[in-house]
Amino acid sequence: MAAEALEALNVLKARPGGRYADGTIGGGGHAESILDASSPTGWLSGCDRDGAAVEAARKRLAGKFAGRFEIRRGNFSGMGEWIPAASCDGVILDLGVSSPQLDEAERGFSFQGEGPLDMRMDDRQPLTAADLVNGAGAEELAKIFWEYGGERESRRFAKAIVHDRAQRKFETTTQLAGLIERIAPRGGKKTHPATKVFQALRIAVNDEMGSLKSGLEAALKILKPGGRLAVITFHSLEDRVVKEFGREKTRDYTFSGDVDVPELRQPRAPEMKWVLRKAITPGEAELKANPRSRSAQLRVLEKI
Repeated sequence: MAAEALEALNVLKARPGGRYADGTIGGGGHAESILDASSPTGWLSGCDRDGAAVEAARKRLAGKFAGRFEIRRGNFSGMGEWIPAASCDGVILDLGVSSPQLDEAERGFSFQGEGPLDMRMDDRQPLTAADLVNGAGAEELAKIFWEYGGERESRRFAKAIVHDRAQRKFETTTQLAGLIERIAPRGGKKTHPATKVFQALRIAVNDEMGSLKSGLEAALKILKPGGRLAVITFHSLEDRVVKEFGREKTRDYTFSGDVDVPELRQPRAPEMKWVLRKAITPGEAELKANPRSRSAQLRVLEKI
């Protein structure tokens, strides 16, 4: 959704040049579009947890945009620690797992090919999917599968995993996917029965929900007044976090505790406003070119 993201960030209409941040730089596609549109003086700060993605982005941008970007390896939740506060005209977060991560079997994100049960976006962290699958109790696994995957068979799958790992530890993606398919046969369904379990494990291994909440706050911190935040989500959990962040930051009041009691509201100036109330979804051309974008939703907020 490169064109939609550029429009959302207002790159072409904003002040000449401009400073932008890409918290999920991946292979550098969005970054290249932003730098091209903000030529000749626009600047981009980028980061990614994936070392291979950082190197790919640096290589992609090095020639044409030399001297106009800085890319660091790290979680976008830490952007506020190295990008100056109120310095950016736009911030983009393109969430989820990238195509290279899915396509490389050795990363362990997909069950389409056999690979180690890894799923780490940052291979410097110790926790892997195998650690969770082989070490967590049935209740913890069921909770992960339900909360992060919406898997209705969460308890059944968790009990089966705990039973089977007593005889043999889970080491590969196909081993885990095979167990789940054996318990819940596909029966001609389009979606593999292990899809939600793999999504849930990936989210848990990488603490994606915690990172997203911290990353949204970091984005607000580094944005200038009038600067825009564009977030592309790929499943309902991510989208829910973004919408809740938007609701909180656009309110003209605050309250204590977990329950919003109208009588106890305290007035305050909103920090952000919605650019569009509804999410932007991929067009037909995008879907044809990139079928994986079918679940993408783009939401846009502007700092006041």
